[in-house]
Amino acid sequence: MKISVFGLGYVGCVSAACLAARGNEVVGVDVNPTKIDLITSGHAPVVEERIGELTAEVVASGALRATTDVAEAVAASEVSLVCVGTPSAPNGSLSTAYLERVAQQIGASLAGTSHRHTVVFRSTMLPGTCLELLVPILEKASGRTAGVDFGVAVNPEFLREGTSVKDFFEPPKTVIGELDTASGDVVAALYEGLPGDVFRVPIPVAEITKYADNSFHALKVGFANELGSVCAALGLDSHKVMDVFLADRKLNVSPAYLRPGFAFGGSCLPKDVRGLVHAAHRADVSVPILSHVLPSNEEHLRRAFELVARTGRRKVGLFGLSFKPGTDDLRESPLVELAERLLGKGYDLRIYDANVSLSRLLGANREFIEGKLPHLGQLLSSSVEEVLEHAEVVLVGCKDPAVLAALPHGTGEPGDKVVVDLVRIPDAEARRAEPGYVGLAW
Repeated sequence: MKISVFGLGYVGCVSAACLAARGNEVVGVDVNPTKIDLITSGHAPVVEERIGELTAEVVASGALRATTDVAEAVAASEVSLVCVGTPSAPNGSLSTAYLERVAQQIGASLAGTSHRHTVVFRSTMLPGTCLELLVPILEKASGRTAGVDFGVAVNPEFLREGTSVKDFFEPPKTVIGELDTASGDVVAALYEGLPGDVFRVPIPVAEITKYADNSFHALKVGFANELGSVCAALGLDSHKVMDVFLADRKLNVSPAYLRPGFAFGGSCLPKDVRGLVHAAHRADVSVPILSHVLPSNEEHLRRAFELVARTGRRKVGLFGLSFKPGTDDLRESPLVELAERLLGKGYDLRIYDANVSLSRLLGANREFIEGKLPHLGQLLSSSVEEVLEHAEVVLVGCKDPAVLAALPHGTGEPGDKVVVDLVRIPDAEARRAEPGYVGLAW
């Protein structure tokens, strides 16, 4: 098929490249000319496993190109995938500004086309957003009727940053919210042959599925971290406890998200939990468990800060900054939040993350970090050794092999560095006997 993809962030960039790799003719659309230039030159605008090589291949073959011209992209395609951001407002409500703008632009472009076009929303949005807000915008801008003159569908993505290319080709499921059967048929054809069950459901059902998934993932992280903290206080190895818990495949759940570690973050889990809790409150529904998932996460982040404070030392080296290994996404990263708190309390901080380069950060990712850590450029170090030379306290927030290989071992001498482990490094069990090692929840 001929496909236009609106929004070239993590979801859009990966969707565009993977669809192109499946034999489709894809044009990416974004308001940011830097992203357009990167894709045009065969480079991905995001850091993600396999996406760089895949983008280079499909651009070189002519299967993927990029433009800022909405009308041209719509005219040249049969399907438009909308992958723009839906950030949280301060009260947890969903911002639909980008969705509304793109819907208006696509609608206006549809007015000048003669073929049936299908608009597919991949962005995460609460039930009612598509039918009550976006469809009317499309109809007004185009002068046409949805389900008759053009198709509409909601197709939530289940792509995890760091493994999103793999997740695209091996999805756990495919969910298609269809306005009509013809719209659903178009979306189903996009993923024909991929594994996983296919669910063709009403649009509002499709809209809430991502919230259901991400809220449960957040709950799992919070549960594992709270249990881990209790185990640590009782002198128990939380990971051995969870090994027993996870061995029960009959009554318990999969290992995903159920390993005590650091707080969760990123562009999905916090935002979607906030959005679901906000929607519940507006509907006058009490959700005490969901309402306390984010406070529980916040408490776990506070524990990490306290571990540093208890050392009494002021020079800190932080390894890792992105919210997840293998990406450069800093949005709502708990490591960014921890860095901000340390700086606010006057700690002398240096940071190393192999995937984070200030010059490569774009769009919402750059805006977020400029608001949280405006002097990041002065804090980032170019080498592991530089951070270790500076630090009295070493905060380990990633499992980069170069970092793990260089971590010091403590003997309890006054000048030894303190290693605060936020991620359960591979030799954590052996290091627990060392005076200079502290595990967050084990």
